[in-house]
Amino acid sequence: MSALIPLVCGWQEASDQPRAVAVAEQLGVPVVSLDTLHTLSCAYVLRCDSEGLALQPCGPKAAGAVRADFVGGAVAHRRQFGGGQGQMIAKACGVAKGVRPRIADVTAGLGRDAFVLATLGCDLELVERSPVIHLLLQDGLQRAAQSDELQPILARMQLVRAEAVAWLQAAALRPEHQRPQVVYLDPMFPHRDKSALVKKEMLVFRDLVGDDADADSLLDAALAAAECRVVVKRPRKAPTLMQRSPSYQLQGKSSRFDVYALKKLS
Repeated sequence: MSALIPLVCGWQEASDQPRAVAVAEQLGVPVVSLDTLHTLSCAYVLRCDSEGLALQPCGPKAAGAVRADFVGGAVAHRRQFGGGQGQMIAKACGVAKGVRPRIADVTAGLGRDAFVLATLGCDLELVERSPVIHLLLQDGLQRAAQSDELQPILARMQLVRAEAVAWLQAAALRPEHQRPQVVYLDPMFPHRDKSALVKKEMLVFRDLVGDDADADSLLDAALAAAECRVVVKRPRKAPTLMQRSPSYQLQGKSSRFDVYALKKLS
């Protein structure tokens, strides 16, 4: 039996091959035609197609492809009907009448929470450490930029590939008016309830990226870098980071926001 290849980059149409080759070289992974994928034993294929980049788990019972999409689907519905600044994430981050804080989302993932906050008028710095997830997010932002309607929102989103702790340590040295007023964290953490239903994106992230073993040091770095508050998104029953009690919590059905207040937002 051939050894399992963790990741390959694949292309379907000849027009997509040059991009697939470039992405494969950037990641240091093999590049293949999707027509020959069945001859390989691989865990994931980063697919280059007419719609952009998509990460596809392999295998007979694999979940569907994951891609960053800000134009349609759940993200578009949330932008139009999500509840504006009344959303729990907006309240946690301090969005209010006349207040649109500078926010650093240092666990950006596919950028959905950051996009919601940018839609509400906040300036966002998005930090993502995984080279694969960063590419998916970058691709989603580039495709969304083709929409005139979304361009003002995307102009408020700046994507950086970096380790979150190192980025926060550098941000803490900035002049106060350039530091993020709010640092937003949504770290991965070990799941032990194997019967729980987990979104396919979470399964992919956990398999490909792993848990955030540095989540506790991430909180310390965030508290040093943020001017006004740190917001940590957690599953509703999960422990607080570092067992440190937040200033207050906002509870939802499946998740909550732990808010560490440092200074009044203005």
